[in-house]
Amino acid sequence: MPKSFQPGERRALEKESKSLAVELKGVYKRFDKVVAVEKMDLEFEEGTLVTLLGPSGCGKTTILRMIAGLESPTEGDIFIQGKRVNDTPIHKRNLGMIFQNYALFPHKTIFDNVAFGLKYRSVPRQETRDRVKRALEMVRLPGVEDRMPSQLSGGQQQRIALARAIVIEPVVLLMDEPLSALDENLREEMRMEVDNLQQLLGVTTIFVTHDQREALSMSDRIVVMKDGRKQQEGGPEDVYNNPVNHFVADFLGHSNFINGEVLGREGEYTKVRVEDGNEIYAPGSEAWKPGEPVELVVRAQKFDLLPDKEDVTAPEINTFKGIVKDRSYMGGEVSYFVELANGTVLHAISMVSLKPYRRGETVLIHVPPRHCGLLKREN
Repeated sequence: MPKSFQPGERRALEKESKSLAVELKGVYKRFDKVVAVEKMDLEFEEGTLVTLLGPSGCGKTTILRMIAGLESPTEGDIFIQGKRVNDTPIHKRNLGMIFQNYALFPHKTIFDNVAFGLKYRSVPRQETRDRVKRALEMVRLPGVEDRMPSQLSGGQQQRIALARAIVIEPVVLLMDEPLSALDENLREEMRMEVDNLQQLLGVTTIFVTHDQREALSMSDRIVVMKDGRKQQEGGPEDVYNNPVNHFVADFLGHSNFINGEVLGREGEYTKVRVEDGNEIYAPGSEAWKPGEPVELVVRAQKFDLLPDKEDVTAPEINTFKGIVKDRSYMGGEVSYFVELANGTVLHAISMVSLKPYRRGETVLIHVPPRHCGLLKREN
């Protein structure tokens, strides 16, 4: 079984110097009058897993299909290992592909499904048997060569699709929402499987998804997209903790957005008066000028909830009194909606305590200044 990697280990790979496996230069794609991808520059380093993340219709699958050779760019160039491939047919690009619907041949055995790509590469019979066997062992399904796809579960079929993609020893692995058809438990299992296998093989992987959890847990880098444009690119922690605009902050996680105005600097912090009249401290920066309209962003998980009792000492800044208006139990977490005295409702997600707060209970809600983000107000 592939080695399991702990959180943070994948991110350490970024420090290494790598050559480019895939590069897009000024790639633009139009279908009739509809622009699917604006002029796009992207670089995918050797051995990394990069996720194209965004809602349906943002252009991420179109980019994947252009890299694969299933679509041609209207403008721009695509390079694989330094070679321009705009005019190179799909079967000569040596790419492994995995789709949402597995795309297995129902009338062929598992062996024939996995060996399909080798057949068209004129690989000798014995070598084909050896490589198929090795690929099935890597996806933890040894000995299923003689079965038919219908005899396997959905998760097992997805592993067969993975084996078929890696058996050809591709230079790049392309994955288009490969886990979305699975139930949540299987998705979690396959997410780890794909992540571990990719790191074991060291194959450059471009992964398309709309699922933020998949992107954050698996990726070396994330490219967040909207309306055919790249919104932000970076490591998972950077994109999550330092969103560059409202869309990225909203798409990646549960966020509170509050309009405000910069009052000025106070020590190491920037002081902001939000629209409900409260004053909040955020990380300081001389770039923010007094009177500038801003949008305050606080992740729901960054709030601390404290009981409103005399023996409880709360931080002096960024602490407000409110009433729990609603709550939802989510297993290991509780989602709270807390209404402040001025009517502002804040969304907070906390780990389950021995005694979760009740609806109607008065609480203190606090957010450390370091967890308050400031964005330029877009409207």
